[in-house]
Amino acid sequence: MLPVKKILCSTDFSQPSYEALNVATELALHFAADLTIVHVISPVPVPHASAPGPPPAFDIAAYEKQLEDSTKERLIALIQERVLEHVSDAQPLVCIGDAAHEITRVAEDEQTDLIVTATHGMTGWRRVIFGSVAEKVVRLAATPMLTVRAHKNNNSVHPS
Repeated sequence: MLPVKKILCSTDFSQPSYEALNVATELALHFAADLTIVHVISPVPVPHASAPGPPPAFDIAAYEKQLEDSTKERLIALIQERVLEHVSDAQPLVCIGDAAHEITRVAEDEQTDLIVTATHGMTGWRRVIFGSVAEKVVRLAATPMLTVRAHKNNNSVHPS
């Protein structure tokens, strides 16, 4: 695993994922590593051609492209606000699909040395209903992974 030259950090634009991004940024700065920040968009369900009812009234592919473009803009803004001052080589990446599968696929494709992701710390029924992307990535990924647990009322600061 060492030296760490490529870090992949996932974000869902939540406060816990920003805490993970702070950690990933610190690690990238420490190791002079490249940092890729990825957001995965859930695919729009497409009705089967034989499904009853009228066909969709809008172009699903165009809608997904628009989602992808706006998400990439958000990632670029996030990098400019939280990362670029510290890490010169930070790249945005937007994928469409199942979050855990896409994160592990990108880590393999990019030959990432470390995946950094937040865990929201959900328990009980919330975890059962929403699942845990971090837990799925831990099970699927061959790449070493660092999970950053969200802290309640944590006023995390940017690395300096």
